[in-house]
Amino acid sequence: MTEEILNKWLMYHEIHQLDRLGFSRAKVAHYLGIDTRTAKRYLNMSEAGFEQSLHKASERTRLLSPYEDFVKGRLTEYPETSTAQIHDWLKEHYKDFPVVSQRTVYNFVTFVRHTHNIPYISIHRDFFPVEEVPFGKQAQVDFGVYNLRLSDGKRKKVYFFAMVLSRSRMKYVLFSDKSFTSETVVLAHENAFGFFGGIPETIVYDQDRTMIVDENLGDIILTTAFKQYTRTRNFELHFCRKADPQSKGKIENVIQYVKKNFLYNRIYYNIEMLNTEAVAWLSRTANHLPHNYTKKAPESEFLTEQPFLNPFTPLIKEFKQMNIHNVRKTNAIAYKSNFYTVPMGTYQQVGTQVLVKENQGQIEIHNMQEQLICSHTISNDKGKTISNSNHKRDNSKTLEEMLNQAINCFTDQEAASIYLQQIREKWTRYTRDHLQVILKALAQNDRAIADKTLEYCIKNNILHGYDFEKVLYVLIDDTPKPRKIKENIKLMNKSSLEKAEQTPSTSNIDDYERIMNK
Repeated sequence: MTEEILNKWLMYHEIHQLDRLGFSRAKVAHYLGIDTRTAKRYLNMSEAGFEQSLHKASERTRLLSPYEDFVKGRLTEYPETSTAQIHDWLKEHYKDFPVVSQRTVYNFVTFVRHTHNIPYISIHRDFFPVEEVPFGKQAQVDFGVYNLRLSDGKRKKVYFFAMVLSRSRMKYVLFSDKSFTSETVVLAHENAFGFFGGIPETIVYDQDRTMIVDENLGDIILTTAFKQYTRTRNFELHFCRKADPQSKGKIENVIQYVKKNFLYNRIYYNIEMLNTEAVAWLSRTANHLPHNYTKKAPESEFLTEQPFLNPFTPLIKEFKQMNIHNVRKTNAIAYKSNFYTVPMGTYQQVGTQVLVKENQGQIEIHNMQEQLICSHTISNDKGKTISNSNHKRDNSKTLEEMLNQAINCFTDQEAASIYLQQIREKWTRYTRDHLQVILKALAQNDRAIADKTLEYCIKNNILHGYDFEKVLYVLIDDTPKPRKIKENIKLMNKSSLEKAEQTPSTSNIDDYERIMNK
């Protein structure tokens, strides 16, 4: 019995022994360092079936067997080589290398390693204790997300911002029921500085999308809102390289601490209560108990660090949670699966934008100068268009301009002025709407029809835009249409006359009867 087969038999019996002891398949797989599916397959096989599968495996011809010497040589020389690298080398050195899946290559490389006893040597990174930074020198920031249990058994996803002072380990946490944006990150910073009563010299960040647009070979490009905020605050920014969480290990530990100590098995009621509970937890546990590494309570160490922090004065300006949205050519914006209209004329060209903010069940829409344009009640439906009736009005022109434009469409402008003023007096709040209907009707017709319509409406006291439009279209239909000039009849030429006198040939019914009777 080869060593490989013996190891498989030992693995088979150990899996079944752990199963008989009551361990779950996941626990068995984790303990033995194998895949859960492998443990399941072994448990579903009898000893006879397992022996038969080993016999079949030993007789099976491996597709990649011709390349065993090559793979063995490379693994012997470079034992840390990954399967993906081996796959690439095979395709590079053998032009006729067959098209196989990555899983096939992985199984073959694993077979070569086991057969020739070539263990995988992982490249590890050496770490050394980092010297403690001076008081007030540094803080670290990161974000987390967690699914909390609701009282009815369902789950609610919450997001949180955490900041820790690197020397004292004093912590701050802020929760949100929505994912963080650049604006809410700014608010979280303000709350954290207020909690600490000061600002550290440097803050260490991960490369989060709420703060960074792009990393251009080390040249960090910040989001607009966060960039504007950092200019108002006197602290330096340090962004870790991607996929390097060890650079901010203190805040990484805080994120796990929040999840495992505060959030684990906690019932979610609302975000306000969760933040209140978090402040109490910080006071009694996170900042009160001695830290595992320093063996000192963060709150006691903070008494020493607090004077070293830069002074903090809350910003007078309120940071509004406004997001930028594009205006469609239909003068509407898309917001949370619905469309909300803006006043006609807001859309100017491709790229027209507005600022949007939620406020107590309302969506407030501002222009880019932060001036309020309109507001709507937020709809809980999806795919709806929520509009205000006055948004369909063209407000780009003043009312007087529209009146003058309408008056100039008539010959008797004095009579037109009196008539339109009567409409204005009767429909004070809707004058603009009536004028829009009248101007639209007049735009497609000549002055003669306009004058007749005006005369009729004055005579019959018709003071409504849509009624004016109907009268105009009736008069258009009653207007005599010019008769079409009859064209002279063209006489047939000689060739056509000859063809007209010809008699077409006809078929003889007897011919068809002879064919059918054959």
